[in-house]
Amino acid sequence: MLHHASFGVVDIEHSARFYDAALGALGYIRVWEDIRPGEEEQAVGYGVPGGGDKLAIKSVEAGQAAPGAGFHLAFAAPDRQSVIEFHAAALAHGGVDNGGPGLRQHYGPNYFAAFVIDPDGYRIEAVFNQAG
Repeated sequence: MLHHASFGVVDIEHSARFYDAALGALGYIRVWEDIRPGEEEQAVGYGVPGGGDKLAIKSVEAGQAAPGAGFHLAFAAPDRQSVIEFHAAALAHGGVDNGGPGLRQHYGPNYFAAFVIDPDGYRIEAVFNQAG
């Protein structure tokens, strides 16, 4: 259904380092970038190697970033270990814990996820929802 999502971020370079690490743990990479330090309208796109972006981060002015607490975005993980690595990488790069890695059986018997809040206040999740 979705082609891609975009997040407004206040510090594009800091946010790019955060997403490089957190999404890198899930196998996603920068698929394009438009970084021009000190200039406006900078952006970075993330997706699978060889593919287009599924998430773009775009520089905005302070106060124009994250939506309210009811919004969150979940990223597919290839396995449980990558969910654990996502969580650790996110916390090491300025994220805030919002639910450590583990089973969330109230979502399903195999729903293994971790939740963090990124440096701009976006609530993100990594999830692996298969047996094993």
